Amino acid sequence: MMFVSLGIGTTVAIVLIVTVSFLTSTRNANAPSGALPPSALVGKHVKAFSTAGLTGATVHAPWASGHPGVVIFFASWCGPCQKELPKVAAYLDAHPTGHVRVVGVDVSDANAAGLHFVRKSGVHFAVATDPNFSITAGLFGFGQIPETVFVNAQGVVQQVYFGAIPVQQLKAGLLRLGA
Repeated sequence: MMFVSLGIGTTVAIVLIVTVSFLTSTRNANAPSGALPPSALVGKHVKAFSTAGLTGATVHAPWASGHPGVVIFFASWCGPCQKELPKVAAYLDAHPTGHVRVVGVDVSDANAAGLHFVRKSGVHFAVATDPNFSITAGLFGFGQIPETVFVNAQGVVQQVYFGAIPVQQLKAGLLRLGA
């Protein structure tokens, strides 16, 4: 009798997990493999930002000066970011982006930790600091990282990639912006 109860309980648990997974799935059948559905940001204008950078210089949103841009949100304490950022940096060093500008946003990090992480990862693009989530949550509405946003020269979001971005997705997004 006990084995029957365990079997029924296990079956019910599996059915519930599958059902919840199906109902909460965020995959888009028309999206490329691995891509999530379009963010509510896609097609919306995002206000340009100017803020302090990790090196002390002011970092501006690329579209503030009429350039399309890629904004990469990360932090030194973020596990997926630790794997993503070195790959992204290596790709960007080896492939010209033309008029597309890439900007990083270091989220909720101490400057020393962020600077160490950026240097260790081989990053050569400008990195803004966002110690209180004013850009991450305030402008973009993100509650977690990593995230990557592709914005055209007019400040309109073209694509959002949730999670650590694979290099192929980065390449495709850059090409869509004209890199």
